[in-house]
Amino acid sequence: MRLALFQPDIPQNLGAAIRLTACMAIGLDIIEPCGFPLSDKAVGRAAMDYGESAEVRRHDSWTAFLANRAPGRLLLLTTRASIPYCAYVFRPGDTLLLGRESAGVPDSVHAAADARLLVPMASDARSLNVIVSAAMVLGEALRQTKDFPPLEKI
Repeated sequence: MRLALFQPDIPQNLGAAIRLTACMAIGLDIIEPCGFPLSDKAVGRAAMDYGESAEVRRHDSWTAFLANRAPGRLLLLTTRASIPYCAYVFRPGDTLLLGRESAGVPDSVHAAADARLLVPMASDARSLNVIVSAAMVLGEALRQTKDFPPLEKI
């Protein structure tokens, strides 16, 4: 299982994604260009000390990501979807793709996805933070695939 961010705009969200993927023991793909320098201190602050334990792959473009991505299905989380994530059957090799905070993804990225999933929300709500959405969907995907990191005995 992997998480992929398409041209992220907000460094704190990338930092939170690094922390999330490190804690859940899954890989993270960053599809550039980002809307900020990747050396931004805000990324480091949000990632805390998880940056070194995270498995991060950087791709300089969407084309490079497609050429080098992990095998498995590409699942786009989008408000333009009609399938709720909680009604979807996940597989261990899935990659959860999230769009830019400011603009989502272009139609070509929508077309490349094997499925488009949404997080059900109140009718008057526009969207959730991308990493909040990622955490919700990733939690369900890991639950279904029984792929949560093992609990350490205390």
